Amino acid sequence: MKVYVHEKGFTLSGKGWEVVQKLKEYNQLYHSVNDWIQAVSVKKP
Repeated sequence: MKVYVHEKGFTLSGKGWEVVQKLKEYNQLYHSVNDWIQAVSVKKP
């Protein structure tokens, strides 16, 4: 399972069940995927 974060968003790479687990994990931190993208883009100047 790999998570690539870039300036416009992110890419999840792995087996289907791994991607689903990672999305469930991040669902506890962020309300939506859009919130996650905005949080990532704010950290990078």
